[in-house]
Amino acid sequence: MTPGNNGASTPEDDDPFGYLYADGQANGATPPSGGGGYGYPGSVNRVRAVGERQYGQQNATAAYGQVPQQQNHGQQQPGYGQPNAHYAAPETMPGGAVTSRQASVGDGGGRGRGPNTKGLLIGAIAVVAAVVIGITVVMLGGNSDDDKSGSEAGSTPTGAQSADPSKSAGQQSPEAGKLPSIDAKALKLDGGATTASDVAGASADGGIYVSGLNNVGSQVTWTVNGIPKDGFYTLFARYNVVGENQSMTVTINNKTFGSKLNLSNFTGATDPAKAWMKTYSWPTLNKGTNTISISCQDGDKCNALLDQLWLKKGRVKN
Repeated sequence: MTPGNNGASTPEDDDPFGYLYADGQANGATPPSGGGGYGYPGSVNRVRAVGERQYGQQNATAAYGQVPQQQNHGQQQPGYGQPNAHYAAPETMPGGAVTSRQASVGDGGGRGRGPNTKGLLIGAIAVVAAVVIGITVVMLGGNSDDDKSGSEAGSTPTGAQSADPSKSAGQQSPEAGKLPSIDAKALKLDGGATTASDVAGASADGGIYVSGLNNVGSQVTWTVNGIPKDGFYTLFARYNVVGENQSMTVTINNKTFGSKLNLSNFTGATDPAKAWMKTYSWPTLNKGTNTISISCQDGDKCNALLDQLWLKKGRVKN
C-alpha cells in the first residue's frame, strides 16, 4: 500500500454520493441508473397534501426537469399554504356528501327529542299538591264546636250587651244554618211572670220584656223546634239586673240543668236603662223539638228582667 491508496475499499468506505466529487469520479464512482442518482431531483417522489390532486389530468413540467410521463393525480401544486383554485369540497358538488346529521323520528341523541318528561313530572307534582291542599282545607273547615265534648254543665256569662237576636214578638223560623230565637214576651209565662215595657233599652219588639220573676215558682218556657241533631248548644239570654247579682234554674226537657243561669250585674250600672246584658249556658239538646225553661226555685235570686232568648250550635261565647 502507498499513501493515498489503502487498497480495495471496504463497504463502509463506499460513498453513495461519491460521483458528485472529482476524487470519487476518478475512482470510478457513477450515478445510479433509472433517471438520476442520489441527489438528482428526478429520483425524488414528492409528497402532495390530501385533496390537492384532481384525477384525470396530466402532470405539469417538474420544476427541476422532465420526469417520466405518467398520469398524475393532481394539477400543478400550489404554493405552500395557498388554496387550490381547482379544489372544491365534496359536499359542494352535485350529489356530494351530506354535511349535517339528519335527525330521525325517535332519535334520542338530540336535545328536545322524545317526551317532555320534565314537564310531565312538574304537572304531576302540581296535581298532588292541589289534592293535598284540598283535603287539608276540608279537614280544617269543619265546625270545631260540633265536636266538643265533656260534662261541663255550668253557664259562663259575659258583661257585654247582646246584639239583637230578633225584633219579632214570636219564635223565628230557623234560616239556613241559623237556629231559632224568640222574644221573651212570646214565651209561656207561669207563676206570676208577666210582661212590661217601663224600662227602656229592651231589644224585643215594642220594647216589651218579662218581669215578675222574683217569686218562687215563676218561670218562662220555650218549646223550640228545628234542632238539627243531638249535641251541645249554647243558650243565650238577654237580661237586665241592677244591684245584687242574680241566678235562676234552667230545665231542659223536664230535667234540671247542672248549673244555674248566671245573671250577674256585669255592667255595674245603677240606671236600669243602661243595665241590659247577656249571659249564656251550654245545655245538651236532642234532634227535633226541645223544651227549655228558666224558673225561680228555692235558693235562687230572681230579681231580673228577661228580654230575649236564642240558640247557637256548639259551645260558643258570642
